[in-house]
Amino acid sequence: QMVLSEKVNQLMEWASKRSVIRMNGDKFRRLVKAPPRNYSVIVMFTALQPHRQCVVCKQADEEYQILANSWRYSSAFTNKIFFAMVDFDEGSDVFQMLNMNSAPTFINFPAKGKPKRGDTYELQVRGFAAEQLARWVADRTDVNIRVIRPPNYAGPLMLGLLLAVIGGLVYLRGSNLDFLYNKTGWAFAALCFVLAMTSGQMWNHIRGPPYAHKNPHTGQVVSLFFVLFSALLLYFYRIRLILKEANGGVTLGMVLLHEAATSDMDVGKRK
Repeated sequence: QMVLSEKVNQLMEWASKRSVIRMNGDKFRRLVKAPPRNYSVIVMFTALQPHRQCVVCKQADEEYQILANSWRYSSAFTNKIFFAMVDFDEGSDVFQMLNMNSAPTFINFPAKGKPKRGDTYELQVRGFAAEQLARWVADRTDVNIRVIRPPNYAGPLMLGLLLAVIGGLVYLRGSNLDFLYNKTGWAFAALCFVLAMTSGQMWNHIRGPPYAHKNPHTGQVVSLFFVLFSALLLYFYRIRLILKEANGGVTLGMVLLHEAATSDMDVGKRK
């Protein structure tokens, strides 16, 4: 009981300073693997160092931090569950001990017994949104976490900027609003909108494609930082953006050709 009390007190002290407790091999073996333990620990195994070039690790870490902060600063916060992180460069021995060769990976270490199959989060199926992680945590630990996201002012600011630009144009050209009836201008704006909505980046944002894939024969997740294929997989989705923009250039050229053939400009300008 004294050993358990010391472990809980230590974790509570760290959690009061940082919602996600960073662990190395020694801390992991002492506080997560070794009994006694009457608390669950959700551990994110990741590779956040810049030289690892794990883009999805950074994105997953942001969502994981939101989930941990939502639990740490909620009125229901207890010592029943803790959130921790093991970075490859700080705990490579832990990765070797668990035979883990991919990141990010989320594992629930229950209060009693060893992790079962369902205690490993299916990242490729569910994605890494904080809300999805919260549902998985509730399923494995019976702890319900209400995710609270920090306010995002980017959308309102962009809308305000757009309204300010439109208002400024109307004010400056109040006596001449013919530009509002310019078909070419509206066609160009519509073309830009269509290209943005059909771009590879928008496809990535909506579909959330994985930055790793499973071997269809073994079911093993291909590593993100141990094999070169990860980089190729990452940039494959970005190629879609380049192709869409090339299509946009061709389309814009067709619009300009049509304008040149039907306009009243002199021959030189039309050419």
